[in-house]
Amino acid sequence: MTKKIYVPEGQEAPASQIGMSLEVLAATIAARREAGEESYTYRLLTASPDKVLKKLMEESGEVALAAKDVESWATSSVAAALAFESGAGRPVEPDELSVQLPPEYDEAVNHLRYEAADVVYHLMVVLERYGISMDELAAEMNARMAEDEIALHEGMVRLKPEQVNRGK
Repeated sequence: MTKKIYVPEGQEAPASQIGMSLEVLAATIAARREAGEESYTYRLLTASPDKVLKKLMEESGEVALAAKDVESWATSSVAAALAFESGAGRPVEPDELSVQLPPEYDEAVNHLRYEAADVVYHLMVVLERYGISMDELAAEMNARMAEDEIALHEGMVRLKPEQVNRGK
C-alpha cells in the first residue's frame, strides 16, 4: 500500500480494494432510489438526465484541469532543478538530477484524486440510472482486453458475443 492509505487496525483488507469500494458505492447508489428528495443521489437518479450528465461532464473537466496542475508542478520542479544544476557550470546527467517536489505538488495530486472520485461517483449514478451493473461494466472492460490477458485471471466475467459492441 502507498503511504497515503491504511486499513484500520483489527480489520482485514478485502482481496480487491477497488472492487469492494465500487460494489459498496453501487449498492448505496441503488438504495438511494428510495431515499427521497433530500438525497442528492436520488435527485440525480430521478431528475432530468441533463442534470447528472452535466455534472459528469463538469467533473470530467475538473479531472483534466487537476491533472494539468499536477503536471505543471512536476515540470516546473524539474525545470528549476535543471536550472540550479546547470548553473553549477557542469553538464547534468539524468541520474544525477535531484528534484525536490514542492508541497503544492502533493496538494495537486490529492486534488486530482478527489476530482477522480467525483467522476467515478457521477459515472456510477449514470450507470445505475440506466440499469448497467458493475458486473456488466466489468465485462465490457474485460471485452477490451486480449484473450490471453483475460485467460491469466480465472473467473473474469465476459460479455455474451451478441452483446459486444465496438462502437456505432
